Amino acid sequence: MIDFYYAPTPNGWKVAIMLEESGLEFTTHLLNLAQGDQLAPAFLDISPNAKMPAIVDRNVDGDPVSVFESGAILFYLARKTGRFLPGGPEGEKETLEWLFWQVGNQGPMAGQLSHFKNYAPEGQEYGFKRYLGEYDRNLAVLENRLEGRDYILGEYSIADMISFPWILIAKPLGASLEQFPNVTAWRGRIKERPAVRRAVNLHKERQNKGQHNAQNNNVLFNQSADTLRRG
Repeated sequence: MIDFYYAPTPNGWKVAIMLEESGLEFTTHLLNLAQGDQLAPAFLDISPNAKMPAIVDRNVDGDPVSVFESGAILFYLARKTGRFLPGGPEGEKETLEWLFWQVGNQGPMAGQLSHFKNYAPEGQEYGFKRYLGEYDRNLAVLENRLEGRDYILGEYSIADMISFPWILIAKPLGASLEQFPNVTAWRGRIKERPAVRRAVNLHKERQNKGQHNAQNNNVLFNQSADTLRRG
């Protein structure tokens, strides 16, 4: 059994998709991020960055294994199940390249775009334009990669699972896929997968939808070092 610490956001969907696709048994622990569940000492022992998703794998020999950060979780689960990870050193190398691209480029840029579009105080035009440009730049990277391919690595893999959620919500981010036909087709293929639909709908009723923002919630926004310092 896997304990899955989750909230219904694009980052949470990444791991939910892998768990649904792989058929692993898991128990969902829904975190109320607006109330600070992610800052509880017991959760920080699992996820020192105070972010979900995170997992604890209890189906192992010896002590349970905790994993934090979405890219590390997906790679761990792909290795564990032997699925959605192209074989051989070259396949593993390419998988890691695209995982690191997502967590180092596409994801952070999309997250900041979401902040300035949906949660920041009014009058943040520069921030919105900057991150929209970066989001579009990453769309171009993905568009080029998908030329002649159905999926990022040729076959459906954790590289697609980790990249899909921030593309799924392009419109709420104020972005458009109109100039990116390869990305649009790829998005459509993944969106129709039953496991993906189940993952995206997991606790859908608990999505933020803008009610918590930078002006009314300092737990989700405006954090500092003092948020995590102990003692």
